[in-house]
Amino acid sequence: MSPPAASTSTAPPGPPARVEHVCTLPHIPEAVCAVRRRARTVLTQWRVPPPAIDDALLVISELTTNAIVHALPPTVLRLSLPEGGGDRTLRIEVADAGPAPRRRPRHGYPGHGEYRENGRGTAVVTALSARQGVSHQRERATRWAVLHLEA
Repeated sequence: MSPPAASTSTAPPGPPARVEHVCTLPHIPEAVCAVRRRARTVLTQWRVPPPAIDDALLVISELTTNAIVHALPPTVLRLSLPEGGGDRTLRIEVADAGPAPRRRPRHGYPGHGEYRENGRGTAVVTALSARQGVSHQRERATRWAVLHLEA
């Protein structure tokens, strides 16, 4: 058996087709703050423009909060950034084990109306993303959003 041929090319290898960051989140409200810090570090390392980082962090906050409050663990965040090409986008995915059983509202709790402190996350994600949606697999739901990254 002959040894492998040596490479004569001096060009560096091409960039990967995609870079990803995946992390499992503890199923506690404090995880949202921690994942924002971690995501900011990753997005900065990927040289995402600062205004896009701010939008991405808001989307990440909304999607992870939704999973922690309304779904069953485990909750997993996946960030992916295609390399190369002219159209740079960031894909944010938050997967969970599906909806948690609904709790009964407390007596006197204002469940509807303009004074409610929650329930606007989907509108925020829709406003900041180019595309967004939900994928359902067996015993798993993934909420995702795609953001355009301006240079």
